[in-house]
Amino acid sequence: MKFFNIEKTSEGKARAGEITTDHGKIQTPIFMPVGTVASVKTVHQRELKEDIKAQIILGNTYHLYLRPGMETMQDAGGLHKFMNWDLPILTDSGGFQVFSLASNRKMTEEGARFKSHIDGSYHMFSPERSMEIQRQIGADIFMAFDECTPYPCEYNQAKSSMELTHRWLKRCIDWTNDNPEIYGHKQRLFPIVQGSTYSDLRKISAEVISEAGAEGNAIGGLSVGEPEEEMYRITDEVTDILPKEKPRYLMGVGTPWNILESIGLGIDMMDCVMPTRNARNAMLFTWQGVMNLKNEKWKRDFSPLDEFGTSFVDKEYSKAYLRHLFVSKEYLAKQIASIHNLAFYLDLVKVAREHIIAGDFYQWKDSVVPVLRQRL
Repeated sequence: MKFFNIEKTSEGKARAGEITTDHGKIQTPIFMPVGTVASVKTVHQRELKEDIKAQIILGNTYHLYLRPGMETMQDAGGLHKFMNWDLPILTDSGGFQVFSLASNRKMTEEGARFKSHIDGSYHMFSPERSMEIQRQIGADIFMAFDECTPYPCEYNQAKSSMELTHRWLKRCIDWTNDNPEIYGHKQRLFPIVQGSTYSDLRKISAEVISEAGAEGNAIGGLSVGEPEEEMYRITDEVTDILPKEKPRYLMGVGTPWNILESIGLGIDMMDCVMPTRNARNAMLFTWQGVMNLKNEKWKRDFSPLDEFGTSFVDKEYSKAYLRHLFVSKEYLAKQIASIHNLAFYLDLVKVAREHIIAGDFYQWKDSVVPVLRQRL
């Protein structure tokens, strides 16, 4: 069974495809909700599947390793069974979380020694350990252990970090080849392109990653504070090199307009905490623009939350009601807003896919992006 099949390519780089895993098919381009600790914050699995229409979600290796721990994970039969989610799951390698613990970690050739943010205990992630943990979690797609550089980043630091990531990749592949899956379903390893915002480094990294021959490839180290134009430039350069017949995953991106621009540059998979994190702060993304539900202007707006929305919350609740919940600090506010934003993100990539198949994606994208960006 072919892992990735391209159904339609547009006049540029955008393409519509299908990824086939043992837990189901994924229509691309796709947005993947982030379920850091075996939960997409404030959202039930049933809502994710039936209302939001998520086709794949993310789990976080670092967080799941610390809590609930791998003994519990294995006793449960892996993450799918533990959280009662029977569709595909992707796990990151823990590299980004370890990178974000800058003051509490030490990097060596062997790996990263870090201090738990929960209880201060010390732990070690090596490429082999990251692979072992991700085997125990049991995601359908899992990521090679890499080092993510900050922005801005000196050239020599970016270069040595990229080279370390490449050496670690070989160790990840060797460990994976020597240690079979433990839950009876296929797991696929994606390596990660690094190199900060330096075109020559990104070119080298994309070539090394392509030569690794993995079934899919990821682009990391972007959306870490660099200007959007830099992110688009690097993505464009890297997708020119990565194999066209394999899925490309842009990690940690982003706003609705980032997503559409990235699809236009040949990206198939994206994830970001933005729809849920911003929802918890009363920011809603819609086809008309961005709404801040705490604003006074919504106080007596009794119209549906989003007349173009696809989830039940959009029809059943008004803007005035959701504003009232936020002002009153009611937990239900975060739940309603999260469901809305995630459903919108999944609708966004679904409509983008339809326009790729119809052959007018770029014309449509250029007309809709300025609208998505405006503040309501």
